[in-house]
This record gives sequence, structure tokens and C-alpha cells, in this order.
Amino acid sequence: MKKFFPILFASILMFGCTTQQIQETVSAVLGSSMGDPTEQEAGNGLKEALGVGIVNGMGLLSKADGFLGNDLVKIPWPEQATQVKDAMLKLGMQKQVDNVTTSLNRAAEQASGVAIDVFKQAITQMTITDAMNILLGGNGTATAYLKRTTTTILADKFRPIVNTSLGNVNATKYWGDATTVYNKIPFVKPVNTDLTGFVTEKALQGVFLMVEKEENKIRENPLARGTELLKKVFSFADKNKK
Repeated sequence: MKKFFPILFASILMFGCTTQQIQETVSAVLGSSMGDPTEQEAGNGLKEALGVGIVNGMGLLSKADGFLGNDLVKIPWPEQATQVKDAMLKLGMQKQVDNVTTSLNRAAEQASGVAIDVFKQAITQMTITDAMNILLGGNGTATAYLKRTTTTILADKFRPIVNTSLGNVNATKYWGDATTVYNKIPFVKPVNTDLTGFVTEKALQGVFLMVEKEENKIRENPLARGTELLKKVFSFADKNKK
């Protein structure tokens, strides 16, 4: 098998195959050499894939600039407070605006690390039937399962962490300063946003987005399947998609 792959890739390059065709070819070769997994193997393989995806995704989000430096999940100002931001920019308060944006994202980065344990618990409780349906369900199916089973728990865990983090990174102070300045402007409608609730919601959206990206990477790219079990299970899934 090891000698076969250089020949395979040389042939692929020679005939100018697309990325999708390459992935399908590799998956087919791997699948044909391993046979179909048992239900137990399929369940274990899916759980392993989810575990890998969760650790990778949360590792990216919980580090410095995990939210702030990623435009896919970066938390903006609350929509109902954009007039505050615009007014501050007109007053030359760019630094204060940036402080608020940075502090919102720092709070989300600090909170996202707790998601790993919650997700792992949900994976542990997954039945073989759940696992098989998810495995053969296509892109995003596993993430949808995790959303359904963990969103409420995660929100409850995120909220106090976000609230504390907002204080630790001075978000509450920066936000208070910003809204105080804005609310003193004559004839404007005062702004009173639930900052903790807003950041919690946006952090959860970012968490599930990254989990789905990691899930789909393993589904779509045979080369991302790092163990023999993942190769066997997802090659089977490629052949039996619903």
C-alpha cells in the first residue's frame, strides 16, 4: 500500500484531476483496502473524529486572538449599539471603540475553553444509533447533534465565565464609558445592552462554527483522517452517504 500512493499521486497529477476527484480517489483506495467497519467501530470512529475536531476547534478559539483575529467568529459591537460606536468615532474616540471590540472578544476566548468537557460528555452519551445516523448524515450532522444536546448547558456555563471575563478584561468599564458618553448626547435614545448575554450568544455561535469546520474537514478530506480507524469509518461513510 505504501508503494502504491506515490504512483497514485503521480498519476493524479499527470491527468490534472480536481481536488474533489483526488479526495474521492484516495477515499476509495483506503476504503477498498480496509473493508466495512462494525457498528461498534463506526460509533467509536465518529466519537474519535468529534473529539479531535472539538480539541482542535476549541484550541484555536481559546488562545489569544482566537476570536479577535478570526473574521469568521470575531464579535462585533452589538447591533443595537452601532449608533454608539458611530457617535464615538465622530468624536475621535477610535481607541475607546477598539478597546470595547477587543475586550468583547477576549471574554469569548476565555469562556470557550470550557466547551471541551461539555462536548466530551455529550459524545460519551451518544448511542450507536445516534452515531450511525450522524456518520451517514453528511456535513454538519454531528454539529447539529451537539447543538441540540449542549447549547443550554454551554450557555449556562459560558454566562458566568463571560461575565467575570468582561470584568477582568475591562470590557464592563469600557462599555460603561462608551454608553455614558453616548447617553449624554442630547436627544438620543439611551442604550442599555445586556453585554454578558450578547457575548455569550456570539461565543456559542463561534464555537459551533469551528466545530462544524473541523467536522467537515474530516468528512471531506481523506488526508485529514489521521488514524486507521478514522480512515476505515469515513471511507465507509463516503460510500454510504444518505
